[in-house]
Amino acid sequence: MEKKIAIIGAGNVGATLAYLIVQAELADVVLYDIAEGLPQGKALDISEAGPLWISSSAITGTNDYAPTTQSDIIVVTAGFPRKPNMSRDDLLLANAKVVSEVVERTTALSPNAILVIVTNPVDAMAYLSLKISGYKRERVIGMGGILDSARFRTFVAWEAKMSPRDVEALVLGGHGDLMVPMPRYTTVKGVPITELLEKGRIESLVQRTRHGGAEVITLLKCGSAFFAPAAGIFHMIKSIINDEKRLLSCGAYLNGEYGMYDVYTGVPVVLGRKGIEKIIELKLNDQEKTDFAKSVDAVKSLITKLSKEYKTE
Repeated sequence: MEKKIAIIGAGNVGATLAYLIVQAELADVVLYDIAEGLPQGKALDISEAGPLWISSSAITGTNDYAPTTQSDIIVVTAGFPRKPNMSRDDLLLANAKVVSEVVERTTALSPNAILVIVTNPVDAMAYLSLKISGYKRERVIGMGGILDSARFRTFVAWEAKMSPRDVEALVLGGHGDLMVPMPRYTTVKGVPITELLEKGRIESLVQRTRHGGAEVITLLKCGSAFFAPAAGIFHMIKSIINDEKRLLSCGAYLNGEYGMYDVYTGVPVVLGRKGIEKIIELKLNDQEKTDFAKSVDAVKSLITKLSKEYKTE
């Protein structure tokens, strides 16, 4: 096929994403991992599913960066996952080491690619990736908001006893416990949920969304979420590959938008062939501004910690 997507990390998120891409015949895939045999085995398994989906997408498993050369999109999922009682922030320095090497190696081989960062804490890792790659900010995107919004959509649909396909939800801020679900901008077929649900119930849905990842981890007991994250990434890269210009909540580098500077955080963006083609600035009320600022400050504190180990200035 004409398009190539490199997925760095053949764990649950990376392999599930690879499967979705091949199933949809979206692009050819290079699945990279440091574990010998792991990406090759998963690539072979996915390849053998291809005929059943009538897909001609090719997938290659590798322990070498060379096959990722001239990728259109690089998805970085490599790193250490959260365990029970861990926050995403606990992974900061360990995953920074992994991400910095991955980004340096892959972007040297694919200087015109778009980077989609998934490794946690994702906003800080996206910031680090921007600095290391030297890419323009439009081509380095954090995955977080689209997953958080999907979780919010799910919980709203369950509470309202309505189809999730009719629910549109928005979550701003960092992908962490201080994320900012936005009830005023969350609707069921155009009707704001503030008109459909009681305030107390909405607040409980907000809190469940903030801890949605931890809830999955607690239930699994080993490992973290991967089906929903992979689906979120898939929709991001589909919008980019097909130039769909979809409006999605993603981690973007802010340089004055929302009054914030030199930080990554989740905001509504338009995703197209060039990456982030537009950042949508919403009018926030006083409480939303306060909550958003707290979330951004939490990301900035992680970036400050990173600056002591890496050149992120």
